[in-house]
Amino acid sequence: MRLTSAVFPVLGLALLAAGAVTSPSRHVVHESRRSIPTGWVPTRRAEPNTVLPFRVGLAQPNLENIDAFLLDVSHPDSSNYGKHWSTAKVAETFRPSSDVVETVRAWLFENGIEAHRIKLSAGGTWLEANVTVEEAERLLETEYYVYQHSVDPWNEHVACGQKYHLPEHVSKHVELVTPTLHFDVKSKRELPLQKRKLSSTDAVGQPGFGASFPKTSGTVKNLLNDLAYCNEQITLDCLRVLYSFDYTPVATAENSIAIVEYTPQAYVPTDLDLFFMNFSAGQVGERPVLYSIDGGFVQNNQTGFDYNGESNLDLQYSMGLVGREQPVSLYQAGDDVEGASFNNLLDALDASYCTYDGGDNSEYDSIYPDPNGGYEGPEACGTVKPAYIMSTSYSYDEADLTPAYMERQCAEYAKLGLMGTTVLYSSGDYGVAGNGNYCLEANGTQSPNGTIFNPTFPATCPYITSVGATQVNPYSTVYEPESACEQVIYSSGGFSNVFPMPSYQKTAVESYLTNYPPPYPPYLYNSTGRSRAFPDISANGANYVVAIQGVFYLVYGTSCSSPVSAAILSGINDARLAAGKSSIGFINPTVHLHNSFMAAFNDITNGTNPGCGTEGFYAEPGWDPVTGVGTPNFAKLLNLWTSLP
Repeated sequence: MRLTSAVFPVLGLALLAAGAVTSPSRHVVHESRRSIPTGWVPTRRAEPNTVLPFRVGLAQPNLENIDAFLLDVSHPDSSNYGKHWSTAKVAETFRPSSDVVETVRAWLFENGIEAHRIKLSAGGTWLEANVTVEEAERLLETEYYVYQHSVDPWNEHVACGQKYHLPEHVSKHVELVTPTLHFDVKSKRELPLQKRKLSSTDAVGQPGFGASFPKTSGTVKNLLNDLAYCNEQITLDCLRVLYSFDYTPVATAENSIAIVEYTPQAYVPTDLDLFFMNFSAGQVGERPVLYSIDGGFVQNNQTGFDYNGESNLDLQYSMGLVGREQPVSLYQAGDDVEGASFNNLLDALDASYCTYDGGDNSEYDSIYPDPNGGYEGPEACGTVKPAYIMSTSYSYDEADLTPAYMERQCAEYAKLGLMGTTVLYSSGDYGVAGNGNYCLEANGTQSPNGTIFNPTFPATCPYITSVGATQVNPYSTVYEPESACEQVIYSSGGFSNVFPMPSYQKTAVESYLTNYPPPYPPYLYNSTGRSRAFPDISANGANYVVAIQGVFYLVYGTSCSSPVSAAILSGINDARLAAGKSSIGFINPTVHLHNSFMAAFNDITNGTNPGCGTEGFYAEPGWDPVTGVGTPNFAKLLNLWTSLP
């Protein structure tokens, strides 16, 4: 599958192919969007002498083959299954050619950008220069404006209008240019301990960000640590029975699992001990192994559910399930001033992804050293070896970003898959709606009154494993089938407006659409039958007992299901590594294509994922856009995966 945008009627952002619009000067529209993100309004033209960190993302060779490369090492019937690539091979395969570099460099130089100002990133994938607004407008044949956000009026951002241009001969060598159409989601400096309503313009880790941030129904008065009460309170023992997860790791020195968090989200050590004291006594005193990315640290200035709920949930359950023998890594990204984005994480995992002096996209991604007085060290660039399993419980909506930005990031997840890493992302908590129950209008804008389904990202990237949520039904037991989660949250799922359907999904998704066609007009969702469908798998996401600031809360969300799935899959990696085999890597082809593997998941056939004024999609036999192929049966999956080479 080639990474190019699938352009659909409901899509508000359009990446136009080179040559689509030609001006007399032979410039073509390179990227455009029909509307700006919700809440932003232009207030004035940008000052001509304002300096911009101008970044040109160079076209990478072999991206048209990345799907074939990945299937070659991850398809269960491939003779190369499990023969993952080295970091050096990945970097060399996708490094832009010298012709690409020199064509773009010459264009900049011929338009007044002196040679000494133009720098090539260490990975060879970006050309950069600090330019003025006047120079950028001349280079791109566009106009720059200063935008303000309605919820955060002191947060100003410089961006161009609804499109920008490149010379035709340059456009084919460029993936995207920043800053252009993209809008800031990084945090701004706040007073110490100040708490305010934060908008979607804030950093990934800020409370309220993203469709997957955990929810709570309140505190727990009495702990019910008994299998008879798993319909009311989910604990480690409930999950072990639900998913037949009884395993003691033996290859802990070789195996690795990581939980990704974004500052100011932080775990509380005493809460880990309180949780373990009640549910896994042998782990009292155990801590995750901290990998600081761009000044990431376990902050304790801002506390409570909004700041500790996510990290405490992720670590208490991932660590509790894998047990004391298996270390769990904590990738803590961003300081408490700039914060961080998904791309800051990817910088740390892959040096070839970094720009020259930090920040892949200054509009979306945090810049280090921090110009606002936070972390003053260099940007993390290739400093962290990717774990075999990584779980992240944060997300955007597709409509927040541009296709070019998402595609460049999605390709990076494919590279991690090539190197043997399983990348899990929670699918979201608002059913077919986006973050905060926002849906799409016909013009592509997001609104609480919209009616068009609003998919999340990175859940729609075809090279990650998207994890939905289920529940133990009221008055039911862990020995009875679960349903799609319909308590407090709804499992996000549906069909991408950006990414085409990967080949590994074709059979399963076509079966769903043929046998259980959604009862909605085709304009309400991407009904083409040609787009990436999500989620891939699911796990329980309701009534988790989590210790937060010395008190137990009931917690809900796909934020629960992703780290639990990571812990279960980590057990399979352990068994394979102990047998001298590779990690399972990118699991989607195995899960979707191999009938025996699909049958090793507990099929969820009850429940829906409401949103946008509808009941959403319905859980049905086989894959569905609510719970994917279902929840894992570890015992069955262990036998199947250890039988593969």
